[in-house]
Amino acid sequence: MDTADATGHIPGGGAEEPDGFAELREREFGYLDEGGHTYLDHTGAGLPPRSLVMGSARRITGGLFGNPHSESPASRASGLLLAEARQAVLRHFNADPDDYAVIFTPNATGALRLVGEAYPFTRDSRLVMSLDNHNSVNGLREYARARGATTLYVPGLHIDEGRLLAALAPHRLRRRAGGLLAYPAQSNFTGVQHSLDWIETARAHGYDVLLDAAAFAPTNALDLSRHRPDFTAVSWYKVFGHPTGIGSLIARRTALARLRRPWFSGGTIYAVSAQAQWHVLATDEAAFEDGTVNFLSLPDVTAGLAWIDGIGMDRVHAHVAALTDQLLTGLRALTHSDGSPLVRVYGPDRAGADRGGTVALNVLGADGRIVDERVVTRDSAAHGISLRTGCFCNPGAGEEAFALPLNRLRSAARRQLGSLEEYLELLRLPTAGAVRVSLGVSSQPRDIETFLTFVTKTYRDRVPGVTGLAAREGC
Repeated sequence: MDTADATGHIPGGGAEEPDGFAELREREFGYLDEGGHTYLDHTGAGLPPRSLVMGSARRITGGLFGNPHSESPASRASGLLLAEARQAVLRHFNADPDDYAVIFTPNATGALRLVGEAYPFTRDSRLVMSLDNHNSVNGLREYARARGATTLYVPGLHIDEGRLLAALAPHRLRRRAGGLLAYPAQSNFTGVQHSLDWIETARAHGYDVLLDAAAFAPTNALDLSRHRPDFTAVSWYKVFGHPTGIGSLIARRTALARLRRPWFSGGTIYAVSAQAQWHVLATDEAAFEDGTVNFLSLPDVTAGLAWIDGIGMDRVHAHVAALTDQLLTGLRALTHSDGSPLVRVYGPDRAGADRGGTVALNVLGADGRIVDERVVTRDSAAHGISLRTGCFCNPGAGEEAFALPLNRLRSAARRQLGSLEEYLELLRLPTAGAVRVSLGVSSQPRDIETFLTFVTKTYRDRVPGVTGLAAREGC
């Protein structure tokens, strides 16, 4: 068995050596097996390695760190660690510091909001989004609409370039008109990985590009020297679990200069007058970091990136791809006694270059009907399995997966619905959403075996029901 060093790197280890990741699981994530947990929600949140948490505690209790908006010794110590964290992010994404800036935010949602509120939308602008988008991206349309811009969705769970060109080509924009394409590098619903080549395609048609990399970054390398979106949003807790509450907007400096912030706050300005009512924004990243950054936790981003880069993102990717293949192969083999399928998978049902380690599915009863995802929530929790159910804050992908027609969705908007059951009845949906199983660096083959065994023993040859269930949380 390989022995990992302090960074988490397994010397001589390769993706074909599963013991390397088995040892990593035991050393860094032993609390899973010690507590009898099966964790299958890595798209929701990565898990914190023990060494990162302990290293963070040693740093905080072993030094003096103050608000970086000063020149005191404590402030300078924090300022130096803040600068190191920015450099670490740029190195991780192979981004040229002369071309890209790193802005620290509370999460990927905060990064997306910064773009939405400050992007120079006008009546001549267009916001183009893939139907497959997290609600934090969908929310951008409210900023665009408020300024009179046109909003447009590109349909499909797996969009090809032809559909994208159909949305962009008829509306080639002058750069000053302001067009923005926003899409995820990887779907948080189906795991589909959308082409990064769209970035240059859109830019050639006069659009800026906002890439949501929150679901992609934990298990995939993103090279910003090759693929050059104008804005990229990430949440670091999804990559290495600790700390929570920190994300980043990695922005091209030329694109950042076109943003117009609708307000200012502490830390974002060089000078301000209360009586004369003027202000001068900072000219660097500080102009977008409202108030005091999370200076005690930002060094954990540097440590976390050293940890994940020490393992090797290519190895992490290969590890998760192999597990995803195991999961999809196992799901395809699940049947009732009569040979009918026990599950329905959304998105590609085989691992490959166009999908990541996020798998959405519904369990099917012996009569072919969908088992309500709230039943699966209850039953999986009773077996110590942590997974995700619902629409995963991605209504477009859910509408496409369940083939909901536009007229029915518009009808729901006109109705005053009093309960989830009324909503499901109006839309003629058999369930409120799907079941999502997602894999990450701490996952092991036995986690997948546990899930497949659970589905088989719990639902094979049974008819679904929802009796006595409380309504699930909304999307």
